[in-house]
Amino acid sequence: MNQKLIIVALFGAITFPLAAHAETPGLDEVVVTASRMPQSLNKTIADVSVLNEQEIRKSGAPDVSTLLRSLPGVEVAQTGGLGATPYIFMRGTNANQVLVLLDGVRINSATTGATAIEHLMLDSIERIEIVRGNVSSLYGSEAIGGVIQLFTKQGRGAPVFNVSGGAGSHGTQRLAAGFAGEVNDTSFSVNAGKVKTDGVSAINPLLAPRANPNKNGYDNNTLAAQVKHAINTDHLLSASLFSTRGNISIDNAFGVPTSLYNVVENIDKVSLASDDQFSAMWHSQVRLARGVDDYHYYTNAAQTSRYQTQSNQITWQNNLKIAEGQQLNLAAEHLGQTVTSTTAFSQTTRNVNSLLGGYTGEYGVQQVQLNLRQDRYTDFGTANTGLLGYGVAFADSWRATASVSNAFKAPTFNDMYWPLAFGYQGNPNLKPERSQNKELGLHYAVNGQRVDAVYFDNRISDLIALNAAFTTVTNISQARIDGQELSYAGDFGNKHIKASATFQNPRNAATGQLLPRRAKQFGSVAASHDFDAWNMGAEVRYSGARMDGVNTLHGYELFNLTARYQIDKQVNLSARVENLFNRNYSEVYSYNTLGRTLFVGLNYQQ
Repeated sequence: MNQKLIIVALFGAITFPLAAHAETPGLDEVVVTASRMPQSLNKTIADVSVLNEQEIRKSGAPDVSTLLRSLPGVEVAQTGGLGATPYIFMRGTNANQVLVLLDGVRINSATTGATAIEHLMLDSIERIEIVRGNVSSLYGSEAIGGVIQLFTKQGRGAPVFNVSGGAGSHGTQRLAAGFAGEVNDTSFSVNAGKVKTDGVSAINPLLAPRANPNKNGYDNNTLAAQVKHAINTDHLLSASLFSTRGNISIDNAFGVPTSLYNVVENIDKVSLASDDQFSAMWHSQVRLARGVDDYHYYTNAAQTSRYQTQSNQITWQNNLKIAEGQQLNLAAEHLGQTVTSTTAFSQTTRNVNSLLGGYTGEYGVQQVQLNLRQDRYTDFGTANTGLLGYGVAFADSWRATASVSNAFKAPTFNDMYWPLAFGYQGNPNLKPERSQNKELGLHYAVNGQRVDAVYFDNRISDLIALNAAFTTVTNISQARIDGQELSYAGDFGNKHIKASATFQNPRNAATGQLLPRRAKQFGSVAASHDFDAWNMGAEVRYSGARMDGVNTLHGYELFNLTARYQIDKQVNLSARVENLFNRNYSEVYSYNTLGRTLFVGLNYQQ
């Protein structure tokens, strides 16, 4: 499809509906990720997207990665089918420069710096908040591109039971069940799910002849549970756990074609918290949590390597309402990371002690946000970060925002402590990667319509990269990423439209070369219609050409369809078709993507 036609369609979807009138709940939706304090979505200075439980259900998406693809500023490059590693680029930053939180808890690997988001299935997720831009001043390392926070399901109202199942292309099967609700002063939620697929061969054997061309199947089992007990109206105790196990067959491009390779990865989280309203102005939360990433690599069913990260976290956060429309956030955090591995790292522990303060204030039509944070690492030292943001409402339903911020990403254990092997070893003298971000936004929201236009300029220094001799890594690279994001969401009675477009220039600051696997333009338009018991939807998603090393990955457009039929008040039937026209495309050089797929599900909600 012609690129210009896609862009025209995006702008048409954004500009045409402004004159219409509709009523949509959610414009005053409360979010917490943008400032670590409750805020109306219409008052946030940061660029925020929210995917609530209703949107997650209607999407029919099989996993988190698929759902994120329709958001402005977010690209996903996947190395195969369901369960394969996705590289999530937010505003053109590296995949390990995006922080993923599960109920506020880190679950990333300390050896790679990334989070295995491919194993987080949607059956246990009720809400996702995405903040684009530098927010290290709120969350510390990795948040150069932004933060993706996933919230697991909670119990509300009378106890109810739900179950769902379905089947689709490539032998895909899904089964999930849950039970949640409130009994007196206690709420609870328990959800379990299983996903299995035969998959497709991930690597193109013509481009990687040493890879095994077998299908790469995937098996996932997930359990999530949460309980909260109100001692009284001011004091609440809660506990939660999450455990998922993903087992995927993989193609090793440098292996033996007749060998079988697979990865088993366990992601676990356990959390205990006490929420206390000590006075009308002071809310305190103390949370103890542990996040675990446990990665096992197998060759012909024999384990050949293992990398486990344990992240023990203690957080004491205090939200103070100091005046009407003014909030203060003071917090102290401790993060202790331990790596257990078959690789003999020269150091296996790291501790981080952090202090942070934040302020949000409303002064008539004006909003102010200020955040300061200091992280003290036991290995490389101190990182100081900050954010200053300003917003002002003008005319009818218009608002302008501006912010400046900085962020950092700590070197990983692989970067610093990899032992000498095959002429390569880590560099314990590395500095953290750092960035400076400027942002301007224009926002329109009225009568169920929302338009956001954001300009960003992110300059990243001290990027960690291989030295010229390929013997170690050093802080040698710089990048600059600037661009614009446009997004629209609105309802017209029983019609719903969403559109987004991103125009960016993610490049090496010294050479001007485009950063790998990132496009200069991408976007999507989605529309759905409710009539009687049906909801029908269609989406077109476009991505421009990208570079992967010396190879050009051509641009592509994909068409997806969704349908949902409400059989009765408790039972509905859903279907999703991905890549309707069976487009052949690649997101990572030599790796295949799924062609046309169909999934049909049956869902029961008591």
